[in-house]
Amino acid sequence: MLWLADELNLEYDRVEAGGRFGGNQSTSFLAMNPHGKVPVLQDGSNVVWESNTILRYLADAYGDAKWISTDPYTRTLVDRWLDWSIDRLEPAFVGVFWGYYRTPVEHRIQADIDSAVLRCEDCLIRLGGQLGGQPYLNGDEPTIADIATGVFLYRLVEIDLPVTLPDNVCAWYSRLAGRSGYRRQVMSDFSELYGRIEY
Repeated sequence: MLWLADELNLEYDRVEAGGRFGGNQSTSFLAMNPHGKVPVLQDGSNVVWESNTILRYLADAYGDAKWISTDPYTRTLVDRWLDWSIDRLEPAFVGVFWGYYRTPVEHRIQADIDSAVLRCEDCLIRLGGQLGGQPYLNGDEPTIADIATGVFLYRLVEIDLPVTLPDNVCAWYSRLAGRSGYRRQVMSDFSELYGRIEY
């Protein structure tokens, strides 16, 4: 969400909530999101929750057609990757990141980690197939499909666990890492999470 906000040169105030910050079960927060989860976007009187819904909203409200098309069919070329990222990529990534990085060594279940790595690598192969000979998932310019999927790569690459990235996924990751919004909002230190199983 913040990566896209930076890409769109939007001004915003960031308020930390959830996890060690708390506040996401307060009456005021639950009035915005009854599920008590982050992120939540408040844009004037509009309140939007769920990460990919926020991406769609920001792209529609403040972006241009390069981020998400106004043509119904062309739009599906982006939407399908947003849905896939929630259904396939994110669960595989969570299995790796929580199973390995956030679980104390003595509590890790190696078989579960190995299974999650295989699922992640299958997802990366599918991303590689989509990238083909093009720089971004839907062509020559990034869309919110790249944001919804690309946010997972930094932590996947940085944890001390061998996960194979196809060559064109590595090249894509390098392009994403070259964008200032990605560096600022995604490539941040997460070492405080090591071995911390609580949310």
